[in-house]
Amino acid sequence: MAATGAAARDRFAGRTALVTGAGSGIGRAVALAFAAEGARVVVAGRREQPLKETVALIEERGGEALAVPADVSRAGGAEALVAAAVEHFGSLDVAVNNAGIFRGGAPLAGLPEADWHEQLSVNVTGVHLALQAEIRRMRTQPAGGAIVNVSSTFGAHVTTAGAAAYSATKAAVTALSRGAALDHIRDGVRINVVSPGATATPMSLRAGETERDRAERARATLPLARISSTQEIAAAVLYLASDDAASVVGTDLVVDSGGSL
Repeated sequence: MAATGAAARDRFAGRTALVTGAGSGIGRAVALAFAAEGARVVVAGRREQPLKETVALIEERGGEALAVPADVSRAGGAEALVAAAVEHFGSLDVAVNNAGIFRGGAPLAGLPEADWHEQLSVNVTGVHLALQAEIRRMRTQPAGGAIVNVSSTFGAHVTTAGAAAYSATKAAVTALSRGAALDHIRDGVRINVVSPGATATPMSLRAGETERDRAERARATLPLARISSTQEIAAAVLYLASDDAASVVGTDLVVDSGGSL
């Protein structure tokens, strides 16, 4: 699924792609991948400095990007983000709602109420409000648009101890996305989901675990014997956002080294 050749690198030429949670990890990899294939990229997140670093990486490689600090868990933040993207680049053709947080690691009975509400706010309400703002803009455009929400294998696909609340929020993202996909495909807005499993980001490290420890655990437990790279998750996102997936609507694409099997 990796981009190859001049044609593949031009899949998003002339299009504007918005990526939330783009200051690090999967979000940064997705932003870089879109830029490499010709998109003008709006990178969003709560902290400005990591966004600027993502923009610098894109510009170093000859791409075009804009950093917009935003809190999409608030309606005004999502609306302002979309408005900034359109004002700067003229359209919103692709959106990737990737921002998410994990608060857990212990049994549900011990989860602080504040952690429950924060995960709901960012992981579910943030996606809901971002979807609303993005759809409202995209359905006014002749070519519509494509949206990819980043969920997780935790929730709709697998269950693990210490992540009940997080899993609930991610299962909600999948359900929300599938419903929105049916609601708005006739508006020209195509919505899908990517559900990563263990990926090479700090979130997949267990308490006290090193990257080497994680690699050993993956060799022993995953059918592929390794975790996914952020670039592999980005490749899945770009596929669903591209014209290659023009008839793919409401799917939940799992990328997890076989961990859900």
